[in-house]
Amino acid sequence: MAVPDRMDEQLRALGLVEAQRTAQDLFAEVVARALVAPGHSEREAADRIGMLAGERFGSAARHRGCLVRSGRHTTLPYGEEPPDLVIGLDDVVVIDLGPLLAASETDFARTVVLGDDPVRKRLCEDLPEVFAAGREAFHAEADITGSQLHSEVKARAAKAGWALGGWHAGRLVGAPSAANAPGTPADAYVGPGNDRPLRRTVQGGWRAHWILEIHLIDEHHGFGGSYKQLLDLV
Repeated sequence: MAVPDRMDEQLRALGLVEAQRTAQDLFAEVVARALVAPGHSEREAADRIGMLAGERFGSAARHRGCLVRSGRHTTLPYGEEPPDLVIGLDDVVVIDLGPLLAASETDFARTVVLGDDPVRKRLCEDLPEVFAAGREAFHAEADITGSQLHSEVKARAAKAGWALGGWHAGRLVGAPSAANAPGTPADAYVGPGNDRPLRRTVQGGWRAHWILEIHLIDEHHGFGGSYKQLLDLV
């Protein structure tokens, strides 16, 4: 198998960044059109978003790939599929657009707050702050490992008053996103079992790229939020 050259690496990185920009634009349109609204179920919202993605991207979109979670479902680890839930008036909703982009390996999730609850709003505001702290820690240490970055993110979440959901805080681009995917090694995650540097080459000689997944939970009130995007590429 040929080792990818510099141009191959650059094209792959550009493709990942462009897919993320597409997801950002799609999320902005989802919010502008109020496709996630009280009184509709999570699946209804996901179907609306899927239809919009189909309009925008045609066959490049997986119409049923979007994940929408609200209320108590926002505390669940990645990979679980709970029963449908109706979105409430004062609610927090996670919108995961990554699965919609069939041609891309990347992932993207954001959280929106419906209503005026100050605790939910604070969680939503803290999500990008914890992500930024994780990215800063990644750039500050050339040989940082998955377990070290996980510890940094967990500490930053605790300092802000939240618990970190799930056992990991990110994954290799192209690796299964479900936390319990069978056969996936620990070094494919930003988690406590990964003592390998995140900056390395992987199978096929490709440079490793990572998704940082910030999943914050309010254990007292029983809700959470998610913020996912590329860690090492802007």
